[in-house]
Amino acid sequence: MTDVRSARTGGADYRPMTESTLAPYLAGFAEVAAILGAAPQDWNVSEVGDGNLNLVFIVRGPKGALIVKQALPYVRLVGDGWPLPLDRAFFESQALLTEDAAAPGLVPKVVLFDAMQALVVMEFLTPHIIMRKGLIDGIEFPRFAATLAEFMAQSLFKTSDLYLAAAEKKRQMAVFCANTELCRITEDLVFTDPYRAAKLNHWTSPQLDDIALEFRADGPLKAAAQAMKLKFLCHAEALVHGDLHSGSIMATADDVRVIDPEFAFFGPMGFDVGALIGNLILAYLSQSGHEDEKGGRDGYRAWILKQIVDVWTLFSARFVELWSTEGKGDAFTAELFTDAESRAALAEEQARYMRALFEDTLGFAGCKMIRRILGLAHVADFESIADHEVRARGERRALRLGRDLVVNRGRFADIGAVAAAVVAADAAR
Repeated sequence: MTDVRSARTGGADYRPMTESTLAPYLAGFAEVAAILGAAPQDWNVSEVGDGNLNLVFIVRGPKGALIVKQALPYVRLVGDGWPLPLDRAFFESQALLTEDAAAPGLVPKVVLFDAMQALVVMEFLTPHIIMRKGLIDGIEFPRFAATLAEFMAQSLFKTSDLYLAAAEKKRQMAVFCANTELCRITEDLVFTDPYRAAKLNHWTSPQLDDIALEFRADGPLKAAAQAMKLKFLCHAEALVHGDLHSGSIMATADDVRVIDPEFAFFGPMGFDVGALIGNLILAYLSQSGHEDEKGGRDGYRAWILKQIVDVWTLFSARFVELWSTEGKGDAFTAELFTDAESRAALAEEQARYMRALFEDTLGFAGCKMIRRILGLAHVADFESIADHEVRARGERRALRLGRDLVVNRGRFADIGAVAAAVVAADAAR
């Protein structure tokens, strides 16, 4: 096991919390006790983490409740054979604070970051559910597309050179540049491992053995995926969430929040937008495994498809609006575009910029889809389908479409063409 201490988190007294030790520890923080009320012996603590990396607790008191998320010095999904720095708790807290400043009310409020124990105490969201579970159960979330479009437009634009002075953006980048280990997980698991015989890869076998082998020999796909990896490595456009999928969203009919930005770093904007759209496509293509009879979820498929279209349409429109009304950064200096001719030229450049972002979005969406089927960490949308034949048929369709999005990302005219491709991919069910 590696030393858990770092410049930002952990120390000699670090220890993983348990349901019995967390309440007495939190009692030492006045801001926590004020929200929960009464004394530690009156608090109820339950460990609810079902993710890949961390411990997550709900702490309930007579007055209120809080979420406590503590980093472990290893990948929880794998065990202590895969050490991981505790710094991710620091990066998560900083990302939440930055995102809340850019898009108020769309992430949980941070109550406390405790560096010694590498834990973040934050607002408890209730009666919210993890959106991925809702997608499996066929639940519609009316505010989803508008909220996520606003979140991405605000958080990405306001951490970019279009909004920030160059010195301030570099200062913010410096904070997140050290999040190298979590970036490395993405670099390997998303862009490289699905295309080689990696130890931790797995898939629905034997049904997908042939396509897994095919993808490992697919030169154009591997080259295109590595081109997306290069963008991930080099394009520090804005602070990206880094893991924005339906499992990182909590929602009700009236409220939607984004959680878990521990993978945050300054990278390509399309990575966030693509991750979200790619996971929506996976949800769409998994529906045959969740319906009682063929066609039983056609109405819900139509709702998911609309979310795919609306997320991009609303995001791109809002992003350009922010650029046009609040663009005060050192890129595209506002005073250069005050006359009609210059404004028209700027509008043309904005269109080119958004086209490039659209193509990045599709490439990253395809990479995320492929890794969720052939790589280490899969999605419950497919994994919860008990019939392996049904599961594999949906996964195969997703792999084929994912490849198309990566290799041919420049050939899709617009988001409507993507939606048509999703419907066509699913038609064989």
